Amino acid sequence: MLDRDTRRTLEPTPAGDGGEDESWLTSYLDVLTLLITLFVLLLALTPSGGGEASDSERPRPPSAVPSMSLATMATGIMPRHDGLQPQFSGLSVPGVSVDQGREGVTLRIDDSLLFSSGQAQLTAQGRGVIDSLVSVLEEFDGQISIEGHTDNIPISTARFPSNWELSAARAIAVLRHLESKGLKVSRMRAVGYADTQPMESNDTPQGRAANRRVELLLRQPAGG
Repeated sequence: MLDRDTRRTLEPTPAGDGGEDESWLTSYLDVLTLLITLFVLLLALTPSGGGEASDSERPRPPSAVPSMSLATMATGIMPRHDGLQPQFSGLSVPGVSVDQGREGVTLRIDDSLLFSSGQAQLTAQGRGVIDSLVSVLEEFDGQISIEGHTDNIPISTARFPSNWELSAARAIAVLRHLESKGLKVSRMRAVGYADTQPMESNDTPQGRAANRRVELLLRQPAGG
């Protein structure tokens, strides 16, 4: 037979009379209710279909945002030439690169293909390179700016006191050859920039070689 103290220990303690407090269940249910409510709100905000957001809805990383020059952003005007003109898109002439810019299409030619060092007379190879462009230029009905560029190595000869005279004379030589092939001189001009518009650093031989060039900038006529 159990004594009085032992029976007292085994008997259940009445609720609310010093027993274990179960009020924590109320707090637990409140938190669970809040979580369920939050989950429902998240489902409501999910794009229709429950799938991943489309490319147009998904935020783009900085690298994926289309680039735009400061000048374009300032004026709010996109470049006028959206793509290469058809006659230039498939152009493949050794030593001639094609570039699309804001002003038009540029045909860039390494001057080593056109002239001997320090000279402004087209070599036989140079005439061949220019001849390969004539048919394409005849199809183009805009203005052609022929632009000579040099590196920053000074030149001082009786004919060319500086790179200004050399770059201008090379541009004129190309213009005259195109004129001899039937292109109208009225839609061409020759410009010499000397070393004022380098493409690469003049600190290396490779950079200086890239800067010695003749460019044909082709501008579409107004409204073209």
